[in-house]
Amino acid sequence: MDACEHLRGDRPKEECGVIGLFTPDQDAARVAFFALFALQHRGQESAGIAVSDGSLVHMHKDMGLVSHVFNEQVLQGLPGRLAVGHTRYSTTGASVLRNAQPIYCQSLVGDIAVAHNGNLINAAQLREEMEREGEHFNSSSDSEVIARLIVRDIHLGSEKAVAGVMARVKGAYSVTVLTPKAVIGFRDPNGVRPLVAGTVGAGFMVASESCAFSPVAGTSTRELAPGEMVVIDQDGMRFAQAAPINRPSMCLFEFIYFARPDSHMYGELLYGVRERMGENLAQEHPVAADVVIPVPDSGIPAALGYARESGIPYREGMMKSRYIHRTFIAPDQRLRELGVRMKLTTLSEHIKGKKVVLVDDSIVRATTTKQIVRLLFEAGAVEVHVRITAPPIMYPCFYGIDMASKGELAAARMTIPEICIHLGATSLGYLSIKGAVKATRSDADKFCLACFNGEYPIAVPEEVPRDPFGKKKEDGLFAGDTKSQLALDI
Repeated sequence: MDACEHLRGDRPKEECGVIGLFTPDQDAARVAFFALFALQHRGQESAGIAVSDGSLVHMHKDMGLVSHVFNEQVLQGLPGRLAVGHTRYSTTGASVLRNAQPIYCQSLVGDIAVAHNGNLINAAQLREEMEREGEHFNSSSDSEVIARLIVRDIHLGSEKAVAGVMARVKGAYSVTVLTPKAVIGFRDPNGVRPLVAGTVGAGFMVASESCAFSPVAGTSTRELAPGEMVVIDQDGMRFAQAAPINRPSMCLFEFIYFARPDSHMYGELLYGVRERMGENLAQEHPVAADVVIPVPDSGIPAALGYARESGIPYREGMMKSRYIHRTFIAPDQRLRELGVRMKLTTLSEHIKGKKVVLVDDSIVRATTTKQIVRLLFEAGAVEVHVRITAPPIMYPCFYGIDMASKGELAAARMTIPEICIHLGATSLGYLSIKGAVKATRSDADKFCLACFNGEYPIAVPEEVPRDPFGKKKEDGLFAGDTKSQLALDI
């Protein structure tokens, strides 16, 4: 077990990151590598890159971080001008190599590779139908369902193939597809998961977030609209509406936590959005205190905003060890029980004798937050007022975020006063849905707010299995049984 997995047990889990690109030089794999590196926060279980030299598709993927999966020798063995890439956190299918992406398939136009971010809610039904028709699957990932649907119609042209997929699948998806001659990107009709297009030198790229463009000296130019597709090849970048737009429903958690703070969404820099969330939090839940401190690193922008709006000084109160973030050495039971102490060290001189406002982005199970509150009191804080920029998470996500089942969510099991007592905090305040949306400078009807209010923009069946394909002994851990959830909860 990864030490970090236990420490992140009170965090919603990242989804996946996808990229697709064309470069005039034969170095698409190298560009893809650095773009994926910038999307590493979206998934740390596996990584993969597929390239095309105009006739053949070559691919390399493995378990682990981007920097572990690829080296100079591997990249030199992937020549080509077209590429797609993927970094994965499993939400459907086991965390095993055969579920790593891109997904490779053969088609009438040649080999193709598919990278997918999101989650299909009708994957099991579609798979059963396709298996009855003679289709054979090699993985337990819903992404292979998308890949094999594309294969069926790709000979009809990109737009018809994508339209055919969108007509059958239900759920959240941002997808990049590599064919021998082109890269295709498309986004679900609700736009739940992000996808942005732009330029890279004399070439073109599509990626989950705009932050992927900077490391490769690229420029993001526009977000794909819900239901929109883009085709990238040596002739340029072309857009088409492959499916009618449903109500735009971008995941609000992208703004709160998932996406990098240097990314732009809905035209806004996310760092600024999170600062405004902190300002709104100070307005909604003021308190007399001596210092505002963030939970590093995700709570920093909101803590700055809270401090600015409240007039309470901002100080760093904890230092985060960035080198325990991913370790392949499992801690023994004694070290595991130390919990957040392996990750966070308090600056007691900034805390002792102080009334502290602790700002963080979210509470899921409340286990990690409880440990942090305890650390601050042990460091000498006289009061700890917890302030959270995400509204109370009361409902599970079916669109590609592993947040735990409803029975595991603190806000679904306890009232806010009960959560405060459970944390051992002096007070607890959550930002309201209205306050969170206001900080984005967009309207509430442009977001998926289902994990906060239970209103799912894409209809969800009454019973959606956490592993829609049936757990198999050799598969190990599945989406609903992540390593962190199987770890001892402190």
